[in-house]
Formats: sequence, C-alpha cells, structure tokens
Amino acid sequence: MPLSDHQHNPNGASSAESGLFGLPHRMDSAAVVLLPVPWDLTTSYGRGASQGPAAILQASAQLDLYYPLLPDLWRYAPFMLPINHYWLKKNQQLNAQAQQVIAYQERNDSTDMDAALQQNLRMLNQVHQHLTQWVQQQTDRLLRQQKIVGLIGGEHSVSLGLLQSLSRCYQQFGILHIDAHLDMRAAYMGFTQSHASVMYHALELPQLTRLVSVAVRDFCADEMSLVQSMPERIRLFSDRDIHQRLYQGACWDQICTDILHALPEYVYISFDIDGLSPEYCPHTGTPVPGGISYHQAVYLIQKLAVSGKQVIGFDLVEVAPGNPQNREHHHGHHDYDANVGARILWELTGCAYLSRNNMQKQNNT
Repeated sequence: MPLSDHQHNPNGASSAESGLFGLPHRMDSAAVVLLPVPWDLTTSYGRGASQGPAAILQASAQLDLYYPLLPDLWRYAPFMLPINHYWLKKNQQLNAQAQQVIAYQERNDSTDMDAALQQNLRMLNQVHQHLTQWVQQQTDRLLRQQKIVGLIGGEHSVSLGLLQSLSRCYQQFGILHIDAHLDMRAAYMGFTQSHASVMYHALELPQLTRLVSVAVRDFCADEMSLVQSMPERIRLFSDRDIHQRLYQGACWDQICTDILHALPEYVYISFDIDGLSPEYCPHTGTPVPGGISYHQAVYLIQKLAVSGKQVIGFDLVEVAPGNPQNREHHHGHHDYDANVGARILWELTGCAYLSRNNMQKQNNT
C-alpha cells in the first residue's frame, strides 16, 4: 500500500534516520528496492566509491520530493536495503593488496609479476567473483518478488550481478549506458571484473540486444574496435558527437529522441556519475572533462519514463563523497557529490516506477 499523509508529511523536514529520502520505508509494499554495494577495490585512479551508498543515504533526506511527472511519487517510497558491512569490511581489508597490484601494473609489464603478487591478484579476482555471485543472489530473490531492483555502487563492476539476474528474466533487453568511459576492456590492471570492463562482460549476455552508450569521451583503441565490430548491437552517442550536433543547431530533445529510438522495449539504465560534467561529481574516481549537464541527464531520464518503454532495473555507480576523513563519522551532510547522486537516484527511481505503472495501465486497457 502507498504511504498516506498520516504516515508522512512530504512538506515537512526529514532525516536520514527516517530512511532513504527521509521517507518511512516498507520492504513489502515498495515497488522499487535498492541494493547498496559498497565496493571499489579495482578503482585505479581515485577511490571512495565504496562510501557512496552511505553518503547518498545521508544526503537524500534533504531533497524536496515533488516529481513533476507524478507529483505524489513519494507515496510509493522505494526501499533501500541495509548496507552490507561484510562487503564494506572486505573492501577495506583487501585495499592494500589491490593497491599493490595496481601500482605494479602501472610500473611494469604484468608478465614479470612475482609469484606472491600473482597469488594476490588471483585471490582478489576470486573475491570479486564471489561479490558478483552475492549481488546475483540478492537480486534474484528480489526479482522473484516482482520488485524493480536498483543498485547503488560502489564502482561500476558491481552492476554485473544484477545484469546476469535480469538476463534470466528477459529474453531481450537493452542498456542505456551513461558514462564518461566505454568500460569495454576485457580486463584492466589484471582485474578480470574491473570497473573498466563491466560492459564487456554485459555484452557476453546474449539477452543484451542493444547497448546505447551516451556521453562517452574516454576510451582506448581496442574498445572502439569492439564498438565498430558490433554496429547492430552497440550504438555510441559519444560526447564529441553530441556536442557537435548541439553546436550545429540540433536541440537536446531531438538527440534524446534518437537515443531512445535506439533502445528496445525493455531497458536497463546504467548511470555512472562521471557521465556528468565533473562540476557535478568532483570527487568521482575517474573524472573526465566534458559530459552532459545535470539538467540534460534529467531530461533524458524523464523522457524515457513516458516513452512507453519499460525500465526493468537500474544502477547508479561511482559516486564518491568528498572529505574522506569525515565519512566514517557522518559529517558529510553538505557533500555535493552525494547531493547530486541522491537527486539522480530519485529521478531513476521515478522513471522506473512510472514506466512500470504506465505499462500496467496499458496492459489493463
């Protein structure tokens, strides 16, 4: 059942203790359930995304929740599962070993890696596989309950388990991938499930029929070769191409129409915060100049919400809060990265709920 005015005053002050977005949450009645995954072991430049879920939860309480496409969206409050402290602690415990591997890879040819470091790398890859299996198990359970699952990272690699679960529920689906990077390396820095390879592994799922990447502006030659080898399966709206069209007089609405036209009926949204211009996410792990604005991202998400397509799941990843010395003590109330992340998460939640609601109405007529 949706929340009532007696259960929550949407015009009053909220606190993070009330739950995500300051709302009193209930797992049984929530259409959208959010799984936080506090993991950033393979991050190769800037760290901190493992603290993203906690920071987003903290920042979300100060949002005003009027949603123009569904003004009472707050009544259908999403439910955020508790942050799993086993994986958060495991991420912290293995940080030193991961940094040793990364530092060596940056200095040397990995073929010369000594036996101890090779053993460390094998162990790290094995733990990462276990994390993917855990995400898959959690999302399998939620999907069986007919929930829309949203995942809060963490680095981008954590999305793979949810995509694997969805591939068993849908014979065909597409991904709207907003990111500064293609993330199509077979592996990176020796990590087989790197943040830089999540879309490479997603493409191993035959149910993924179309990958539409938007705002991408940093990639290697091998990744571009992969894109060019699959013209029917991968559609790239690079940051360069988007801005060339804008400078030549195209409007953002038309570009969004083209993006959505490239997607199939069932859509998963994978939103890496670094797809935005770095002014909106200054502490993300791998910032890249350029990108789309917050308003452009919201316009695209809301256009998808009313497009007639169904959003089957989503992720928001790579939100890394500032002031790392304060994260453990919950002093990040004014953290800008988390503030932006919480607002994007609200838009993703609204899009997912509204698209399913619209689909159900169509099926009932």
